[in-house]
Amino acid sequence: MSKVTDNYQIYLEATEKAAIAAAKLRGNGDGVAADKAATDAMRSVLKNSKILTRVVIGEGERDDAPMLFIGEELGNQSSNLKIDIAVDPLECTNHCAKDLPDALAVLAASQRGSLLHAPDTYMNKLCGSSSLLGKIGLEKSVKFNLEETAKVLKKNISDLKVIVMDRNRHKQLINDMRMEGVEPILIGDGDVSAGLKAAEGKVDLLYGIGAAPEGVITAAAVKALGGFFEGKLFFKDENFKIRAFEMLGDNINKVWTADELCNSEDTFFVASGVCSGWIPGVIFEGEKAIVTSKIIFGDSNKDLIITNEYINGEKNV
Repeated sequence: MSKVTDNYQIYLEATEKAAIAAAKLRGNGDGVAADKAATDAMRSVLKNSKILTRVVIGEGERDDAPMLFIGEELGNQSSNLKIDIAVDPLECTNHCAKDLPDALAVLAASQRGSLLHAPDTYMNKLCGSSSLLGKIGLEKSVKFNLEETAKVLKKNISDLKVIVMDRNRHKQLINDMRMEGVEPILIGDGDVSAGLKAAEGKVDLLYGIGAAPEGVITAAAVKALGGFFEGKLFFKDENFKIRAFEMLGDNINKVWTADELCNSEDTFFVASGVCSGWIPGVIFEGEKAIVTSKIIFGDSNKDLIITNEYINGEKNV
């Protein structure tokens, strides 16, 4: 049977076309329109694929955004190859609206049944490099995690680079960090790229609550990189907690590792840049769109940077 990783090209095309569609609306102040354009472009590619793709966790329910909805199946219903995806057609919607760094079209793909199937809720996340495996954890105190990270990385605590989303829900987390002498790097959006920066050692930690779909996507990439990731679902709305219980039972309170959020080696992560940052954004030259993507393969732990050109919506080969 064909491996998931052998079929990455169709998903690369999906993120590339989503990135181009969103990038056409960069800086216009309308993130919803950009999100819809990216979603429509991605859906069009996947629904015309020979592969049967199922969305197991995606964006949309939590913030009424356009979405590839959970449970949606796209492509050939008769296909012998059935692939699950965790997806966000436009990660960092607000950054795209304002033309700020790190907006991405992103997904993780794996064998059927190997990615966490959960509602579009929130997730508390802690992410870092491989050297932190078995050393820190979400159930440890902030003080412990910072001290242990500094110890493992042979740094002063005050020199730690910790990314936290700038949200009211993180007021206590930010205060706890500052009490330990750490000044967190606050971001508006973009915790997928932030998590990958932490796994790659470009920063030391990603810490705090973000979206659950992005958590699963990040975990698949971090697993392939051999890094550290833990996530625990977080519910601001009782309705999502009820739905999560229907899907996960008592596991709604579980702390998930990267290996549990993505339990197959036959997996890959792909991100196409919309706005430049972690990877370059789309460049427009007349009728030509130049899009750069990063792919990380779970079966080989290899990553590729791929740049393709599209002319009038078609790949220039």
